[in-house]
Amino acid sequence: MFIREELIPSAEEILARVPLPEELKKIKQERDKLASEVIRGETDKILLIVGPCSAHESKPVLDYVERLGKLNDRVKDKIVIVPRIYTNKPRTKGVGYKGMFTQPDPRKREDILKGILTIRRLHIDAIGASGLSSADEMLYPENYAYMEDLLTYIAIGARSSENQMHRLVASGISLPVGIKNPMSGSVPVLINSIYAAQSGGQVFKYQNWQVRTTGNELAHAVLRGAVDGYGNDIPNFHYETVMKVVEGYSKTGLKNPAIIIDTNHSNSGKQYKQQIRIVEEVLNNRLYDKDFKKYVKGFMIESFIEEGCQKEDVVYGKSITDPCLGWEDTQRLILDIADKL
Repeated sequence: MFIREELIPSAEEILARVPLPEELKKIKQERDKLASEVIRGETDKILLIVGPCSAHESKPVLDYVERLGKLNDRVKDKIVIVPRIYTNKPRTKGVGYKGMFTQPDPRKREDILKGILTIRRLHIDAIGASGLSSADEMLYPENYAYMEDLLTYIAIGARSSENQMHRLVASGISLPVGIKNPMSGSVPVLINSIYAAQSGGQVFKYQNWQVRTTGNELAHAVLRGAVDGYGNDIPNFHYETVMKVVEGYSKTGLKNPAIIIDTNHSNSGKQYKQQIRIVEEVLNNRLYDKDFKKYVKGFMIESFIEEGCQKEDVVYGKSITDPCLGWEDTQRLILDIADKL
């Protein structure tokens, strides 16, 4: 039984109520171009999607993103930084904090309309504070329309990558969409998801319209590790497993084959400090093998102002979901990446 609580305005109404200013549209267009060039292989730069596991409060996120903007000035010749501002949080068991979209204040009840308005302002303010446009997760495909003018990178999570609607909506987006391998780690399923997202001519209902998509040639793989039948984490950032994905790509004729390495989740076993070691290993493999380098085009890193995590929002700039690297380690790691490219 559904209990109706509040009518949510259409995406068109929300975008008109909280528009992206013209001067920031120009910044976003340039950032879109830079990120897309990495996925197309038109540059030797790498893509770095970095930020907290989930954004739960605007002020520390803007503080963090502003720091990234300043750091970007030092590494922009080698790295395209996309702040990770994830406002939808998947839950393994379906319960718990689901992100700012649903619950703009984690200490109060759900308020989706306020959440939509809050995160639009957050993404807009982040561009203004840092000169960088951001990434968010497309957890609920229908909600993408409320953010479509603000994002430079869209992620599809491991629990969603086999979902038909995620694949269909991804095929109508013209920006980089990173599709994570499913929880099982299946390479054929991952490749099929990318194939579906790159395929045009898909017809379905979206935002009260019958739509037809053109296909998204920028859809690509994100390796986040897998989980076996007993709940054990299985990393897939090592050379041998990455090359299995390269092999899968080579059999399909997919456009712009690219792989992003998610350094946390099952790759690190959520041991957040291991992200540093994982990045180092992947960078070394890029030096070792030109094919590995050709396909592996960046990283996802979970990072915030304070390292680790907390159950409740007590410490400023500390994750209330998965543990993250702190700012000092993050800054050192990003500069190290730039030095080794």
